[in-house]
This record gives sequence, C-alpha cells and structure tokens, in this order.
Amino acid sequence: MSGVNKNIVILISGSGSNMAAIAEAARTRRWEARLGARVAAVISNKAAAAGLAWAREQGIATAALDHTAFDNREAFDAALMAEIDRHSPALVVLAGFMRILTPGFVQHYEGRMINIHPSLLPAFPGLRTHQRAIEMGCRVAGASVHRVTSELDHGEILEQAVVPVLPGDTAETLAARVLTQEHVIYPRAIEKLLSA
Repeated sequence: MSGVNKNIVILISGSGSNMAAIAEAARTRRWEARLGARVAAVISNKAAAAGLAWAREQGIATAALDHTAFDNREAFDAALMAEIDRHSPALVVLAGFMRILTPGFVQHYEGRMINIHPSLLPAFPGLRTHQRAIEMGCRVAGASVHRVTSELDHGEILEQAVVPVLPGDTAETLAARVLTQEHVIYPRAIEKLLSA
C-alpha cells in the first residue's frame, strides 16, 4: 500500500471504541509522518452514534447516513459508497458497523476493506459470539481482524488475540475482556497493512 496519502475511512454504528483506539494509534504512532496515513473520516448509519461526537472533537471529518431513510439496502450502500469515496480511501475500516453490506459494496472495496469480529474465526461467525462460546464450553475466546469478502466473517485473517473464558463468565464479562484486546490488535493490523 504505497503512497503518501493513505486515507482511512472508519464506519461505526455506536460508541466507536475501536475507532477511537485506531485514531489514538494514528496520532501517538505518528502514522501521517511515518506512513503517509491518516484517519480521514468517520461515517455512521446513526446520527446519534456517540463515536461521531468523539471524532468531531478530534477534528476528524464525520458524516451520518440514516439507513432507514433509503428504500432498500442497495440505495443506502450506493449513498454510503459516494460518501466514502469523497475521501479517496486506501482503507475502509468497519468498527462496529452493524449493517450487512451488499455484494456490490464489498466488491467496490475489494482488497481494501477490513473488519474486526469478536471471536476466533472461523469459529462463531455472525452474532452472539460470546454467549455461543460460553455455551459450547470453550476455554478460550478472542477477536479476529479480517479482510471483508462477500461471505460474512470469512475473509483472510490478519490478526487474532486470545483471551481465557473464565469460570462464571457471562457474555458481558467475556465481551469486555475481548474488547480490550480488540483495541490492541485492530490498530496493529492496520499499521501492518499501511506499512506493506
């Protein structure tokens, strides 16, 4: 991924804790000076997403596109693509963006869109990952950073982190433990991609 203007566009739906971890890593690890990379924009499908306010406070461009205002998924994805492409992204980063993307959208960003998933893929794609891991009696759980493909949670794995499943864990306590590791591995995976 060469060049000096590697714009990163981050998509969120909520608090944006992974987005904040990425933006902080970009600042403290001097991605712009070292790698020619910066977080150019944060976009959400929810105008009230707390992460948008945080990003604005950091001086990052933000936009909100309400998916319920569109007739169908394709129309929303087309508008979202237009908003993302205004920033000429080298990398599109899904950080708690709770929308299933259309094949056309995924194809448009093929090779430059990544996601973080709260399980050790290929185990437990989809939702309720922590509860499912507990119910299956897993001794470990974790998170995976992966390339986005048309098959949900099945792209090339770029980074993983493992955490123990402790006796008495609930989905909430396990999720909190996994999230601390997500904040470590997501910026690391992005920095590796930017350095390649």
